[in-house]
Amino acid sequence: MRIPRNFSGQTVARVLVRELQYSIVHQRGSPVVLETEKPAHQRIAIPDHKILRISTLNAIVQAVAAHKHVAKDEVIGLF
Repeated sequence: MRIPRNFSGQTVARVLVRELQYSIVHQRGSPVVLETEKPAHQRIAIPDHKILRISTLNAIVQAVAAHKHVAKDEVIGLF
């Protein structure tokens, strides 16, 4: 599955909070910091840009998929 285009940082953060049990810790400047405790502790920073670069979104998706022990395509499918 292809990485989606034209997603904002806020959209990605909302999907991770709603679908994958992340919670917003804080936001200072551009990055929104999310964290989860399931299955273990993880913090991830998502730039609050109008449109994320494909490489940035790919890195976020890979990190989330590896942490949650799911396929990258499953995370992409949530968008």
